[in-house]
Amino acid sequence: MLAPARPSIEDPKALIREQALALGFDAVGFAPASQSARARQGLVEFLEQGMQGDMGWLAQRSEKRADPQALWPEARSVVVLAMNYGPAEDPLALLESRERAAISVYARGKDYHDFIKSRLKALARLMAERLGASVKVFVDTAPVMEKPLAESSGIGWQGKHTNLVSRAHGSWLFLGEIFSDLVLEPDAPETDHCGQCRRCLDICPTAAFPAPYRLDARRCISYLTIEHKGHIPREFREAMGNRIYGCDDCLAVCPWNKFAKASRHEALWPRAEISAARLADLAELDDAGFRQLFAGTAIKRTGRDRFLRNVLIAIGNSGEEALARVAQSRLSDPSPLIRAMAVWALARLLNADSFQLLRARHLPTESDPAVSAEWRGEDAATM
Repeated sequence: MLAPARPSIEDPKALIREQALALGFDAVGFAPASQSARARQGLVEFLEQGMQGDMGWLAQRSEKRADPQALWPEARSVVVLAMNYGPAEDPLALLESRERAAISVYARGKDYHDFIKSRLKALARLMAERLGASVKVFVDTAPVMEKPLAESSGIGWQGKHTNLVSRAHGSWLFLGEIFSDLVLEPDAPETDHCGQCRRCLDICPTAAFPAPYRLDARRCISYLTIEHKGHIPREFREAMGNRIYGCDDCLAVCPWNKFAKASRHEALWPRAEISAARLADLAELDDAGFRQLFAGTAIKRTGRDRFLRNVLIAIGNSGEEALARVAQSRLSDPSPLIRAMAVWALARLLNADSFQLLRARHLPTESDPAVSAEWRGEDAATM
């Protein structure tokens, strides 16, 4: 329920801020409906160098992404809302348990798109009713460069890892926006407080940062495990370790996290059956089981085939010969993505003689060229 509005209508920012906090948002900022020249140029360079990988949608609507008024000409101000999803424990500790799955903190609870959007809509409805505003609500899925807008609104700054950093919440913020035709005075932009620190750059397992403040998504484990639709190139598989959905390394080492608190939003808390799931159990999931386990989470959108592709890479990295039986059970899976990574995992877990016996049995009947390439010790991603 919304809190009673104490500010007068002559103070619309105070009204919006108060109601946003009452709805559960942890930070509120106001930005002009425009992007800085630096943000626009960064997008152009990112796309020109092809660093978006499979994410063709970034280029398809780049003109709208670069200019909020190209997305909605009536927009004059942007209300930027943030919600803390900080973990209660160190998310990197799970990387030492190679028989278990490391899933990014943001994806362990309820899908944040749904959780935030309902609250954004409630705030937008209040703005329309109390302030007579025309509004549009966005959460991640629209062509909006959220992090530069959040920086312009004073909520945080875009760190060297390209994610938003907040002095109060570290690197653990979900973002959403309300575009409005109201002319609201912008808040002071946040300044960069990264200084000489480069922990986020140095910890990246796949060297995905060609320079500070620049990300090559094609090398990023979050991109590879979530967005990339094909076979993951061999050069990145070992570095993935047991990270099967996303990667928190660059976020977790940010020194500003020392000021962050664990999220107060119960819906965003990690689900026990997801937080430290066993790789062996995940590899056995059929489509129905996958949908049931990850119902209501962001993971469900990736689909079972890509998810098990990632699980089998983690099994190959586990060093646990006992998991070879699980990988072997996936050699006849209908998905070539899964079969290929089952082959790769077995090549790492079995001795040469055992692997050759399996190869002699399965390669002659394999119809997919990428899977056949893995049996031959080649990279399925190049097929």
